[in-house]
Amino acid sequence: MALGDDSTPASYIHKVQHLIERCMTFGMSMEECMEALAKRADVQPVVTSTVWKELEKENKEFFEQYKQWRSQKGGSS
Repeated sequence: MALGDDSTPASYIHKVQHLIERCMTFGMSMEECMEALAKRADVQPVVTSTVWKELEKENKEFFEQYKQWRSQKGGSS
C-alpha cells in the first residue's frame, strides 16, 4: 500500500476516492486519473480503476452528467 499512514484498507480506499475526486475537479477521465495517481501518489492503476468503477455504480447519474460535461468541453470519455 502507498499513501503514507493508512492503517486499514478502508482508509486507503477513502484516500484514493478523495484523490479521484480531485482529479475530477480537473476534468480528468478515468485513464488520465489512473496515470496521474500512479505517477504522483504511487497508487496502482488497478486500484484507481476499481475505486472509480465502484463510485460509478453508486453515483450513476453524477457520472452520466460528468461524462456529458467532459464531452461538451472537448474531453474524451
